[in-house]
Amino acid sequence: MNDILIYVPKITNRVRYVFRLVFKELLKVSYEITNDLDAFQSADKPKMMYGMKAHTDDIFFKSFGLLFERGVRSLEFDTVDYKGDITPFQVYDEDTVLPFDVFSAIFFLISRYEEYLPFVRDKHGRFAAPLSLSTQWGILEKPMVNIWALEVKQIIMERYPEFMFPVKKFRFIPTYDIDSAWAYSQKGWLRSIGGFYLALKTFNFREFGNRASVLLKKTRDPFDTYDLQRGYQKKYNLHPVYFVLFGMYGRFDKNINFRNRRFRRLVKWLADYAEIGLHPSYNTVENPELLKEELRNLEDLLKTDITRSRQHFLRLNLPDTYQNLIENDILDDYTMGFAALPGFRAGICDTYNFYDLELNVETKLRLHPFAVMDGTLRDYLNLTPEDAINKIKKLIAEVKKVDGTFISLWHNESLSDEKRWKGWRRVYEALLEEATKP
Repeated sequence: MNDILIYVPKITNRVRYVFRLVFKELLKVSYEITNDLDAFQSADKPKMMYGMKAHTDDIFFKSFGLLFERGVRSLEFDTVDYKGDITPFQVYDEDTVLPFDVFSAIFFLISRYEEYLPFVRDKHGRFAAPLSLSTQWGILEKPMVNIWALEVKQIIMERYPEFMFPVKKFRFIPTYDIDSAWAYSQKGWLRSIGGFYLALKTFNFREFGNRASVLLKKTRDPFDTYDLQRGYQKKYNLHPVYFVLFGMYGRFDKNINFRNRRFRRLVKWLADYAEIGLHPSYNTVENPELLKEELRNLEDLLKTDITRSRQHFLRLNLPDTYQNLIENDILDDYTMGFAALPGFRAGICDTYNFYDLELNVETKLRLHPFAVMDGTLRDYLNLTPEDAINKIKKLIAEVKKVDGTFISLWHNESLSDEKRWKGWRRVYEALLEEATKP
């Protein structure tokens, strides 16, 4: 017995989306949705109801109503402390099996509903982590969508002990952003002269000497950590995804010119053993044509379709950014995460389809949320390497509890173990050890 019948008073796109996510993708079981109450009552199989009132004595989840609406509005709802976590969409009904509408709560987080409402953007035009209700409720560092799905599973198992749920397994996906392939090398004479001038102007003679040593080929460029990364992948049997900044030089885009031969060889070499995605440059958010151009240039180099992406600076404007990606045949995006805080921006640690609230439809764009980024720990939170390791271990433990997917975001430069990244190589090595141990 491995499928469940679900009664709802009205079948909407939101209802279809959430129940497919919970039952098919997270719990891995078959299900059927019906709004035929007579057929539901006469069915002899595991079943549950979701709506405003219970019509039978079957499992009943009280609805707040969000899944039966269209559009976006300012929501007013109560929260409840459920098993130690502040949980939204409290409902009041003696027949309901949970004191909150679990499916509305899941939809609210997963759709990023709050990012469609008016908000004050940060200096990079982003929805900032402190604005998120998940942050304010203290649940950002827990994959609540997965946790709530397991609550639903437990309720079904208690009513139907014979119901079989497949076993899920924890997964780890390391990802890297190549914002600047090298610190000093391949920058061109103009940028190199500017670097030397700035070092002298600020009396930074060590920087001057380091740059000279690399350009004279006496020492390795500190950002050239690709052999080290390859070693990690062999040691831990990893399958990474790289996102390459392939745009023109600009204020926030400091990578090597995409026409540079050595840079092009590097990208081809990475593509030999890893998946390659585009790291759309800073201004692609406002300029969709720029996205198209960068995508075409990377595809021309690798002679293959590029279907993965992650926005540079994690600049994400919903739903426009994702609509642009879809128009350019991007199938998988890895931007879903905050720059300023670690955790689960959409409350989930598994891949899922983007739901476009503007168009009120589920799309085929798969979102791959990451849980932690090196720059978040070092630059935003100013953690020591020891504290960073502890934070990472807690996040991995949360993902392992729900058998989810842990995605990390790292940069080649943070593995240099130099300057501000001194001591941080062992942070990444600790991450790999924790994420790959049984």
